[in-house]
Amino acid sequence: MPEGPSVRKYHHLVSGFVGQQVIKTGGSSKMLSPASFQSLWLQDTQVHGKKLFLRFDPDEETRSHGNNALPEPLEGERMEEAGDQKQAVGSDSQKISDPSSRSPELAVPSGDDGLDCLGGDSPAGDAERWLEVRFGLFGSVWVNEFSRTKKANKKGDWRDPIPRLVLYFDSGGFLAFYNCQMSWSSSSVVKPNSDILSEKFHRGQALEALGQEQPVCYTLLDQRYFSGVGNIIKNEALYRAGIHPLSLGSLLSPLQLDVLVDHVVEFSADWLQGKLQGRQQHQQIYQKEQCPAGHRVMKEAFGPPGGFQRLTWWCPQCQPKVPPDKPEQGQLS
Repeated sequence: MPEGPSVRKYHHLVSGFVGQQVIKTGGSSKMLSPASFQSLWLQDTQVHGKKLFLRFDPDEETRSHGNNALPEPLEGERMEEAGDQKQAVGSDSQKISDPSSRSPELAVPSGDDGLDCLGGDSPAGDAERWLEVRFGLFGSVWVNEFSRTKKANKKGDWRDPIPRLVLYFDSGGFLAFYNCQMSWSSSSVVKPNSDILSEKFHRGQALEALGQEQPVCYTLLDQRYFSGVGNIIKNEALYRAGIHPLSLGSLLSPLQLDVLVDHVVEFSADWLQGKLQGRQQHQQIYQKEQCPAGHRVMKEAFGPPGGFQRLTWWCPQCQPKVPPDKPEQGQLS
C-alpha cells in the first residue's frame, strides 16, 4: 500500500480536476459502476494518511473553479512501498510496478494495511457524496495517460494493467485509478491529529502511543497514531534514530522517543517534497545489505502475535536493542 507521501502526491494530481464535470467513464470496477460517475462534478478532494477522498455532486457548485489548470507531470523517479519489493518507474514519475504479472483485481489483506471489500454502487442521495479510495500494494493514480507494462509476465504476455476506474472530464483530461478499492460514504473520515503530514498532527498522542510496553516497530505502523506510515518510513526512521525495531517503547527514554517522532515526520515531509520536485528519495537501510557505516544489515519479519508480519531491516551496531538482544536474535540477510 502506498505510504502517506505517495497518497499526498495523488491528492496533488487529483486536485487539478476540482470544479470539472465527468463526461465519460471506464474501468474494471465491479464494486462501483463506473457509469455512476457520469455527469457528476468533482467538488472537493481530501487526503488522510493512506486514504484519498473525492467529493462528487450532480450540481455545478464549484464552476468558478472550473478553469483550474491540469497538474503537469512531475519529472524524475519515484519509489513506492509494495510488499517490501522495489518498484519499477514510469515515464513521468507515475508508478509502474511490474503489474504485468499481477491481476488488476489484486486481493489485499483487510485491516489497516489492507483493503476491505466495500460496496455501494452509487451515491445514495445528497448524504453520500464522498468516494473513499484505498490503494492496494501497487495502487496508483495516473493523469492523462495509462500505465504501461515494462516487461512480460511469467507467461510471456505483455498485457498492460487494467485501470479500476477512469474518469474523463470536460477539460479534455482524465484520471486513471489502479489497484484500489472504492466506496461511497456520507463524509470524508479525516482525523488530522494522527496524520504524520498534517499540520494538526498530535505529537503528544504519538509519543504516548510509542511509550507502550511493546516493540516500537509495531506502534509505528498503527494508523490510529501514525496515519500514513508504512514499512519504508518505519525502517528509515528507526535507523536514523538509532533504535532497534524490537526495543520496547516503555524502556526508551523520552529523548529517544522524541527523536524517533522527529525522524518519522522529517523523513515523510522530505519524501513528499522530493516527489513534488521529481527527486527520488534516498533510503539508508530499507532493502539494503549494508548500512551507511558499512555494517552488515539484518532482515527479519516482525509483527504482533497473530498480526501482520512486515519485513524489517536494521543494523545491530547502529541500532542496539533495549533491553539487550539475545545472541540468537535475527537472521543475516
